[in-house]
Amino acid sequence: MSISERSAAMGAAERRPWLVLLGLALGLCITNGFARFAYGLLLPAMKSELGWSYAQAGWLNTANALGYLGGAVLTMLLISRISPSRLFSFGIVTTTLALLVTGYDPALWWQTLWRVLAGVFGALSFSSGGALAAQLFTDNPRKNALAIAFLFGFGGGSGIVLAGGALPLMLEWYGPASWPKGWYLVGIACVVFAPLSLWASESLRPPRQGRAPRHPALPLLRMVPEIAGYAAFGLGYIVYMTFLSAWMTEQGSGGGLIAAVWALLGVCLCISPFVWRPVFARFATGVPLAMILACIAVGSGLAVIYPSGPGLVVSAVVFGLSVFMAPGAVTNFTRHNLPMESWGAAISLFTVVFAISQTVGPVAAGWLGDASGDIGNGLLAAAVLGVGAVVALMQRRIG
Repeated sequence: MSISERSAAMGAAERRPWLVLLGLALGLCITNGFARFAYGLLLPAMKSELGWSYAQAGWLNTANALGYLGGAVLTMLLISRISPSRLFSFGIVTTTLALLVTGYDPALWWQTLWRVLAGVFGALSFSSGGALAAQLFTDNPRKNALAIAFLFGFGGGSGIVLAGGALPLMLEWYGPASWPKGWYLVGIACVVFAPLSLWASESLRPPRQGRAPRHPALPLLRMVPEIAGYAAFGLGYIVYMTFLSAWMTEQGSGGGLIAAVWALLGVCLCISPFVWRPVFARFATGVPLAMILACIAVGSGLAVIYPSGPGLVVSAVVFGLSVFMAPGAVTNFTRHNLPMESWGAAISLFTVVFAISQTVGPVAAGWLGDASGDIGNGLLAAAVLGVGAVVALMQRRIG
């Protein structure tokens, strides 16, 4: 693309910033809502049909998390050499291909391979997407806060609404053996969403510079509470997302209730940006992340303490209104406290920390479920999230 074409694309971002934001959010719908969480919906059927233990089922999400970790590290290494828009676009295309082929073969090695690759490719878009969204509405703090929250809330939430409203019902109608069709449906949805996402990322790609600028070093010691709180988020939230359907199935919930709870969860994720926008706009400290972690802890605990229909509904509402705002909180913290040249590196660092912590959660919960015969024990991650909230509250504004 020539410099004039790139300048025209940047002009499109200034003229139609909300459409650009929607495209970025649909990209996260692919790499976050579909690539990472559709597995939780298909897990009960795959476990039943393929004879997996809880540890094997948890391993596949850990494999995805390991791939995500690799992608996050790769993004951190490349973000100063390759523009975030290029990384975002590459991640969208490759994640779509990975999801399309996941249902081709039930062998554990095949499933592991594509869960790993979906994690690698998805992390490229997730890390760079936050840096892209932070470029929108830079002269309007309230709109900028909404853009960051919308990216993560609507981006992941829309994928869960679509997948959560369709996949459990499809499995109930066609039986557990239809799980490969679920992956094909997810892949087709990605193909539909990808064009607008690619256009949006291109709209935020600046003209090529002659020499890459040197980025200032991150003030890591002064960011420790925020980093530690985000690590607690990665460790605690993924257990709920991985085993919620399996837990509901063990409690005797039918496909209709499972679909309703996941759809409600997704709807709450979609509207969560509007709930948290005032908090993001007001605070540049660790307060937003601390509040979010506390809410996630409450939502996680409710699913175990009150596993009936009403309890699960309240759990989905509290959890859904908060969980995808944690990435928005650290992106907002980055936007308020660091120069623009450091945004990509800082968000990549947060993503690496998050990726490391979330590799532990699913497989540890699966082992605990196998040992106790009750996967509900694996959902008790509220204490970890609560500790993370206290630590994040210690984060002060930088400079």
